[in-house]
Amino acid sequence: MSSTALVPSLVRPSNRVAAVVADAVLVGLGVVLIGLSAQVTFHLPNTPVPFTGQTFAVLLVGGAYGASRGFATLAAYLVVGGLGFGVFEGGSSGWDVLRFASVTGGYLVGMLVAATLVGWLADRGWDRKARRSLPAMVLGNVVIYVCGYFWLKHALDVSAVTAWHLGVRPFLPGDAVKILLAAGLLPAAWKAVDAIRR
Repeated sequence: MSSTALVPSLVRPSNRVAAVVADAVLVGLGVVLIGLSAQVTFHLPNTPVPFTGQTFAVLLVGGAYGASRGFATLAAYLVVGGLGFGVFEGGSSGWDVLRFASVTGGYLVGMLVAATLVGWLADRGWDRKARRSLPAMVLGNVVIYVCGYFWLKHALDVSAVTAWHLGVRPFLPGDAVKILLAAGLLPAAWKAVDAIRR
């Protein structure tokens, strides 16, 4: 998996076996980070969708890992959760969480797409400066919202306005903070790496 994102630019194994091991370790660490962030959760009033730290971790992993590793990490996360390991929100797990009848399944699938998109942009240098990192994170979060919104609307069979009030609007302020944190961390990390390299 070739990439110019932060982590792949720092982790450059010298042979094929070491590269496979490094990729496996990175994916595993990403799954653990996202799984732990999913346990930072609380329920807002008037919505069945919980507020979690997942989106922050997903955007950060995508931006730091690049498209290929970001996709692999989120795919592994969904499989691990689907197989029964409690890595989803509040320790939940199982394939039922990802069904069309689930109110949160769309957000999880959206996270897979978002990590890949943010990683793809990071592969093109969007993670190095805040003025580009911020739009990349916003785009990733919009993808999560769009997938979650339509999935939630279908699962609850509600109107477009109701789906907006249940699945998007309550999360805008908190997600703005998470986006700012993720968008600021990557350029700051690049500055530190560049300073060390000099």
